[in-house]
Amino acid sequence: MPALKPTKWTAEVIWLGIVTSMDRKALMAEPVEAVDLTFAGMAGSVHGGQTRESCSRVTSQYPRGTQILNERQLSIVSAEELDQIAAAMGVETVNPARLGASMVIRGIPDFTFVPPSSRLQATSGATVVVDMENRPCQQPARSLMQEIGDAAKGFRKASAGRRGVTAFVAREGRVAVGDKLVLHVPDQRAWRGEA
Repeated sequence: MPALKPTKWTAEVIWLGIVTSMDRKALMAEPVEAVDLTFAGMAGSVHGGQTRESCSRVTSQYPRGTQILNERQLSIVSAEELDQIAAAMGVETVNPARLGASMVIRGIPDFTFVPPSSRLQATSGATVVVDMENRPCQQPARSLMQEIGDAAKGFRKASAGRRGVTAFVAREGRVAVGDKLVLHVPDQRAWRGEA
């Protein structure tokens, strides 16, 4: 029995970007029409690599700076949730390039909460594994400030539960704007334990 099952949900890739600078104040992804995903992520991305140094997000598991698997190669957000963030901030749009996004998709509801270990698979065979919810932080707000001014101060609150997911490459291949991605989810019931 397969451990992952395809769902009826598909997403259209509507934007792709590569973050090429670690300048946290000017967090910015460069828009591209297509990318070749490798086991190291997106070529040229500062978030690439098969491993990374652990950060504040995983200090309960590893001392900061420990070399670990890079499950944060990609940041994927949904157009629907970006619209919700913009509305909550009182602005017309939120530029995904200023979020350090790798990919914007449209078509999967409640995208930030797709189950960890889900897969998004392109027709090329390129497949990414959803690691987990990408928690809101202040770095995008600093970058957004350059476009929308003080409204950017509301980003962290407005993006809670809408920030998309982090992901890593499970199968190499090309992904382009306009491609369809099929959502595959783990074939298991939800966990009933305590946090």
